Amino acid sequence: MAEAQQQQPEEEEEEEEEEEEEQQQSSAEVTETDEGSEELKESVHTATTRPLLSTRSMSIVDPDDDSPNMIVYRKIEDVVTLIQDETEGVPIRTVKSFMSKIPSVVTGTDIVQWLMKNLSIEDPAEAMHVGSLIAAQGYFFPISDHVLSLKDDGTFYRFQAPYFWPSNRWEPENTDYAIYLCKRTMQNKTRLELADYEAENLARLQRAFARKWEFIYMQAEAQVKIDRKKDKTERKILDSQERAFWDVHRPVPGCVNTTEMDIRKCRRMKNPHRVKKSVYGLAEESTQSQSPVHTPLQLCRKGTKEDVKKEILFLNTQLDRHCMKMSKVSESLISYTEQYMDYDPFVTGQELPNPWTSDDPSFWDLEASKDPSLQRVKKWGFSLEEALKDSAGQELFLKFLESEFSSENLRFWLAVQGLKRMPQQEVAQRAQDIWAEFLAEGAPSSINLDSHSYERTNQNLKDPGRYSYEDAQDHIYKLMKSDSYARFLRSNVYQDLLKKKPDTEQGRRTSLEKFTRSVGKSLASKRLTGLMQSS
Repeated sequence: MAEAQQQQPEEEEEEEEEEEEEQQQSSAEVTETDEGSEELKESVHTATTRPLLSTRSMSIVDPDDDSPNMIVYRKIEDVVTLIQDETEGVPIRTVKSFMSKIPSVVTGTDIVQWLMKNLSIEDPAEAMHVGSLIAAQGYFFPISDHVLSLKDDGTFYRFQAPYFWPSNRWEPENTDYAIYLCKRTMQNKTRLELADYEAENLARLQRAFARKWEFIYMQAEAQVKIDRKKDKTERKILDSQERAFWDVHRPVPGCVNTTEMDIRKCRRMKNPHRVKKSVYGLAEESTQSQSPVHTPLQLCRKGTKEDVKKEILFLNTQLDRHCMKMSKVSESLISYTEQYMDYDPFVTGQELPNPWTSDDPSFWDLEASKDPSLQRVKKWGFSLEEALKDSAGQELFLKFLESEFSSENLRFWLAVQGLKRMPQQEVAQRAQDIWAEFLAEGAPSSINLDSHSYERTNQNLKDPGRYSYEDAQDHIYKLMKSDSYARFLRSNVYQDLLKKKPDTEQGRRTSLEKFTRSVGKSLASKRLTGLMQSS
């Protein structure tokens, strides 16, 4: 059944490949007559061929490397080499169907049976687990699935070329991945169509490398031309091996990236700086291969005692860089929760009905009123951001700044916030007006900026936009937060408002209770009267 399932897509692939070859021949005639094609080939990096290696001896493995990952790789590669042995290994064959061929494949059942026989494994589930661990490292892979795991059935698998083995310490960059995905889009084959997650990755990379995407596209185009010159069978094998390589280094969402090196393992390595290698370079006579988009790296000299001390210091710093104690995180989360608990309707019941589930807009009216409640006034003391989000808090803070003759800071901040929300056709003129009012020489409401922010803002106004004042606005906000806001919280204006509010709230609550009691008494008296009349 598995063989029959594979035949249908292969037949479609053959028809598409025949059409593609006809298109290639016609395009080849055009490129031969194009005088500028040679210049393009010279400007783009030299032909990037991927050697199809067949023996482990051709893999670049340092026998003296005792890093944790390399020890595992050597053991796996010993097993993989035995599996591919011509006499005692798994038979590698070309599966033939009515109109197509699937070259150099083995079945999952063959691999499981070989592992049970040669590794003394009695349980088939354990053999599948061992095989899945080897497949997760990319040493063999299913030809029709991106998930690298071993199944005990007729699924076809293919062995990875030693050129792509993880023991070569590949660390492909996003530019390499962009070239690969871009190249896939140029090949009109069903088996090379991008999966959903690959299409999303391609769109994300295209946005990230927008400035040099043309160069990446030229690289991919040059590699496609080289691949078309190869034999059809060899090209099909290499395409699947390259796809499996990226399934290891850029796995399907939900799968683990087995190539990531834990920093604690790096501490036990002789040379913590792993040598970066490009996917599309050639390694000749143990020289460092380079990608067209990579900068060459100099060969490192043998480390001295001082170098080792520097590495230890560097790695210790890296370990502590992004670490934070769980107790500190918990304390911060608890304090934040306690601070905002009274403002969370899921935790604390509100006195007024929820306007989202009822027709009563009293809650919105209370929030928009210029006579803020005690709850709102307390919230202004949480941060400057909370005070500025509330219209009443913003107005009170502005009055306080006016009393200190520094209201131009908040007016500038509000003007920039308004600039971000204006229609695009009015942005340029409004940006110039803000400059004339707050930053120009002799401005009526001049603000104090540091030289760096002033120069950046002046440079941005050569092409004014919504965010031309971003640096200046951040500087003024930090100035208000560290200086004016702290004095505002200690000022009589804010403290008096806090002291007056409890009486008002109590008065409101008392009047509400009186109203409720009066309504209750009237309803009770009416009900009692009705009972007396009925009796």
